[in-house]
Amino acid sequence: MSLSRTVLFLAAIAASCLAQSDGVVRLNPAGFPNLPRNLAAEVQRRGCTVPQVPMVEGLHNVIKGEFARPGQTDWAVLCSVNRVSSILVFWNGVETNPAEIAKQPDSYRIQSWTGNNDRVYSRKISPAGKAYIMEHYNTYGGEKPPPMDHAGIDDAFVGKASEVLYLYQGKWLHLSGAD
Repeated sequence: MSLSRTVLFLAAIAASCLAQSDGVVRLNPAGFPNLPRNLAAEVQRRGCTVPQVPMVEGLHNVIKGEFARPGQTDWAVLCSVNRVSSILVFWNGVETNPAEIAKQPDSYRIQSWTGNNDRVYSRKISPAGKAYIMEHYNTYGGEKPPPMDHAGIDDAFVGKASEVLYLYQGKWLHLSGAD
């Protein structure tokens, strides 16, 4: 192999390694003690890991709430597979037929965080109740929320903005979150 081909080959290997090491901390779903075992097993079966935001303390991006109707406990997991994340919503704690929403490359939620230009992953999900949804609608406008009797999912770009995903009549609405 000629010197120029060797240099090109080594440069390609280096570029590949840099592209594969995006610096995002992703955890095994089995490491979330509050996530029911059947759901952790299904998330693992799908090849998911749960990305973490370094400036947020504690385990996050696994949540529970009444996302479909009052009195029903649902679970949502931010699932990253091959550097693309989506929110899986498991209805009533059952592992079959979860909703998969808000799919996007993890690179869309990378930002500079400190003065020395550190690049960090910044996507976080959390439950959003009626008061939160109405407060943000009244402040920022946007799509008018429907009559609400359950929670939504706040999908945040930490330190920047968020939107609330709210299930209404079988469709996911995109409502105002933080600005």
